[in-house]
Amino acid sequence: MKPIIRTFAMLLLLLFGAVKFADAQNGSVYFGLGSAYDSAAVNVTNPFTGVTANGPTLGGVFLTIGGDLMVKPKLGFGAEFSFRGNQGGYAGLNYRPLFYDFNAVYQPLGNTSNRIVPELQGGLGGVDLKFYYPQSYCDQFAGCSNYNSYLESSHHFQVHFGGGVRVYVKGGIFVRPQVDVHWVNNFFQFGSNWVPEYSASVGYTFGRTP
Repeated sequence: MKPIIRTFAMLLLLLFGAVKFADAQNGSVYFGLGSAYDSAAVNVTNPFTGVTANGPTLGGVFLTIGGDLMVKPKLGFGAEFSFRGNQGGYAGLNYRPLFYDFNAVYQPLGNTSNRIVPELQGGLGGVDLKFYYPQSYCDQFAGCSNYNSYLESSHHFQVHFGGGVRVYVKGGIFVRPQVDVHWVNNFFQFGSNWVPEYSASVGYTFGRTP
């Protein structure tokens, strides 16, 4: 997960490094918490026991990092990255899903002076579903400890749509509830290709007119 986070952080730095070169425009960064949901897949086989049963549902607490650059008063582009904070269990393994997408951003009222700013997003990206093998180790000196060994990843193309409302509380500081929908190609590990996500973020807009 660390290489993806580093790459995403570099993309955000490049994105907002362009803000000072764009006249009369602004950019934002935000961080949030939420959850994504998908139903369980049927007939999932445990690779260690050979037992077939329904898989887990997708859920848990997700962390979101994102940002955007408005190149016109109402139109811009951005990037978003969300991942499950802790690992879940899947057929004898542990797993962690990571969603990333690059979007066009539309703010129908503009965001230079309005306190409440509706926002729509749409774009493309991917899902990196990582699997880990849980292990434990014991000795007479340190006792027992648990750890996970990375096993493999399943990569999927996704289409992303989102809608939210920014509420500016002071200057460039805003809070934003948002609903996202991910269509994930061949997301066979779960019961549907459609993954809704709900989140609330806190962010800051650079270059915003008071």
